[in-house]
Amino acid sequence: MGDASAPTPHPPPSVDVDDQFRSLLEGLRTTLPGIQLITGFLLIVPFQVSFEELAAAERIAFHIAFVSALTGSLLLMAPSSHQRLRARPDGTVARRTPHHVAVAVRLANAGSVAFALALVAVAYLVASVVLNTGAAIALTLIVGVVGAWSWFYLPLVAWPREGREDPAPGQPAP
Repeated sequence: MGDASAPTPHPPPSVDVDDQFRSLLEGLRTTLPGIQLITGFLLIVPFQVSFEELAAAERIAFHIAFVSALTGSLLLMAPSSHQRLRARPDGTVARRTPHHVAVAVRLANAGSVAFALALVAVAYLVASVVLNTGAAIALTLIVGVVGAWSWFYLPLVAWPREGREDPAPGQPAP
């Protein structure tokens, strides 16, 4: 017999699927206000008198940001839409499957990429209006690097994958 207090590597599938989906939805609740704020900002930009004065590069940045923000919004909201559409007539939610969770995670990941692109494009758009082009490019690069590092590099590369041990302090990751 093994130690009963030792953690199991994976929770039982019956509990795991619901918990994973619920956890994904909770994470999306913190992301959605950010992309909604950017989308709202971008929706009013064309109606400003100064929109006509934007340079070609600024208009391109606007269009990239606008399309990315709308796409990201749709993708990030899709898993909660799935939850509502899969409801039974009695109001309970149909049991989710591991495949459904995997698809929802892929949609959320794609939405996060679109959101990151929208943030970078908005950074350029706003900075180019307020600052000079060189400063706008520098600021955009900083936002892009920080976003790529914190949203993608850390979870995908820097942190050990599930099932691998964390290295001891001061030791390199395998």
